[in-house]
Amino acid sequence: MPDLFVIGGITEEMRSRLAGKFTIHMAEDMDDPEAWLDANGAGVAHVATNGHDGVKPAYMERLPNLRMISCYGVGYDAIDTGLCNDRGIILTHTPNVLNAEVASTALMLMLMCYRNALADEAHARSGAWERDGNAPLSRSADNRTVGILGMGRIGHEIARKLSVLDPTILYHTRSPKDVPFEYVNNLKDMAAKADVLICITPGGAATNKLVNAEVLEALGPEGLLINVSRGSVVDEAALIEALQSGKLGMAGLDVFEAEPHIPDALKAMSNVVLLPHVGSATVETRAAMGALVVDNLLTHLADGTVISPVPECAHMV
Repeated sequence: MPDLFVIGGITEEMRSRLAGKFTIHMAEDMDDPEAWLDANGAGVAHVATNGHDGVKPAYMERLPNLRMISCYGVGYDAIDTGLCNDRGIILTHTPNVLNAEVASTALMLMLMCYRNALADEAHARSGAWERDGNAPLSRSADNRTVGILGMGRIGHEIARKLSVLDPTILYHTRSPKDVPFEYVNNLKDMAAKADVLICITPGGAATNKLVNAEVLEALGPEGLLINVSRGSVVDEAALIEALQSGKLGMAGLDVFEAEPHIPDALKAMSNVVLLPHVGSATVETRAAMGALVVDNLLTHLADGTVISPVPECAHMV
């Protein structure tokens, strides 16, 4: 059977489906994956990985006959798409199956921040309600102006789910989309108009620290930043300074610059809700993502096509 090099873990369901078609080699089980690739990499045409680990350059150079990479996750900025194109390597990811879950996470973070959910839960659980009386009032999430940075599949789903709160939706992307929301061609201007800025744009060099000190200051002392995209999209140092100084009101964060590290300054703030990158982390959604990773691999093995190529590689299919 052909060899499959796996970076990161796979579920038992994924393993059982793949084992009948591939000989599976787990990088995490190897003492020295690069040495293994030196000896065996020429025989590997398929790789399975995830959006966090990607495929590092030292692996790519040891896989001269690589033909397809199946990435578990919608984000793939840890994989060099330019190199994939140059070498004719098809890269796939797992869009659509996680849209609803990530959108729900964005909505949850917005509600948790406005309604002071963490402090109120602690007030109830600790006995402070009985001992000290009612918790302080929170803020309403209804009728807010929400700016969405990125209006792809997940951005559109976020807008759809937010509709129950009667928001005014603005969005910023590189160019206008065919959507029924107001397009703002300058991110700082959108932040100035918005109560909430939700980040759901891809990571990578083009969006690195796109949400900078100026954008955060424009969002303002009553503003709320939600990030469910990539930690690199937000200038984390500028975010901490804005929150500490009062230039920004609140933040709800599912992603960070150097995951799994979260700066102590963010952990110490009561106006910040922190999640450990769990935007798509439900049993149902992760099962669907795993199934699509496997489906892409098996389809490519069978006939050279794939189901969900990343946009940069779609022309190869």
